[in-house]
Amino acid sequence: MYVTVVIILLLLLALISLFIYNRVMLVREKAMLGHQIGQRVTVDGNSMCIYSEGSGNRTLVFLSGSGTASPIVDFKPLYRCLNNDYRIAVVEKFGYGFSDTVDSERDFDTILRQDREALAKLGITGKYVLCPHSMSGLEAILWAQKYPDEVEAIVGLDIALPRTYDNYDSRSAQRTMKLAALARILGIVRLYYNGSNLPEPLSKEDKRLYKAIGCRSAINKTVRNEGLAIPKACAEIDGAPLPDVPTLLFVSGGKPSRLALQREYASGLAEASVVELECGHYVHWYEYERISEEMKRFIAKLD
Repeated sequence: MYVTVVIILLLLLALISLFIYNRVMLVREKAMLGHQIGQRVTVDGNSMCIYSEGSGNRTLVFLSGSGTASPIVDFKPLYRCLNNDYRIAVVEKFGYGFSDTVDSERDFDTILRQDREALAKLGITGKYVLCPHSMSGLEAILWAQKYPDEVEAIVGLDIALPRTYDNYDSRSAQRTMKLAALARILGIVRLYYNGSNLPEPLSKEDKRLYKAIGCRSAINKTVRNEGLAIPKACAEIDGAPLPDVPTLLFVSGGKPSRLALQREYASGLAEASVVELECGHYVHWYEYERISEEMKRFIAKLD
C-alpha cells in the first residue's frame, strides 16, 4: 500500500511539474508565434492563414489531415521539391496553424466555402491541383463534385474516402480527441512533439515552430467539431457521381484494407492510378522525393 501511494504521489508531482513547465514554455513561445508565416485573410469575421510560394502555370493546393498542428510546416518537405515548377498554396483551415479557432458550424460545405473564399481573396484562382492528406480527401472530393471547373486534378496523400468511415463511431472519436486535448492542456503533448516525431528534413527552427503551435492549440474545439461532420460529408459524396478528374493516389504501406479501398475508389474513375508506399500515414514526410517526382510526371500528362 505504501509503495502504491508513493508511486501515485510521484506521478502527480511529475504531472504538476510538466503542467507548470508547459505554461512557462507557452509564454516563451509567444514571441516565436508572433512572427507569422503566410498571409492572413478575413473570412466570416475571423482570420484565416494561407501560405503561398513558387510560380508556374499550375497551382497546387495542399489540404491537411485532421488535427495537423501546422499544415504550413507539415507539408514543407514536399512542396519545397515542387515550388520551382508550380505555385504552392497551403490552406490552414480554422483551428489549424496560424488561423483562428472558431466556435461555429464545421460541416464540410462550410469548410469548403471558407477555403475557396480565402484563396480567392488572395488572388489564388484558376484550376487547382488539389493535394489533400487524410481526412481532407473528403473535402477534395466534394470540391471536385461541386465545382468541377475549379479542379484540374487530385493528388491524394493517403487520403480518407467515404468507405474509410463506414464503421466510424463519432462518439468514440470525440472521446479520444477530448483526451488528446486534455493532454495538450496538461502539457503531456509536449513530450510527443519531439524531433523524432517530426519530418527529418525540417530544420530545428521548423520543428520548434511546429511544437509551439501544437502545444498551443492542437486538437482544439474547432478541429474536434470537424469530426462530427464526417458522416454527413460521406453521405453527400455518396449521393453524387464520382468526380471526373484525373486522380493520383499515394497510399501508406502495411494496411491491405486501406490499399483495397483506394484501388476500389480508383476503379470507379475514368483516369486514376494508385501508388503504394512502404511508409507511415504522413507519406509526405517519408517519401517526399518520390512523391514529388511522381506528381511531376502525373501533372505533365494533364497538358
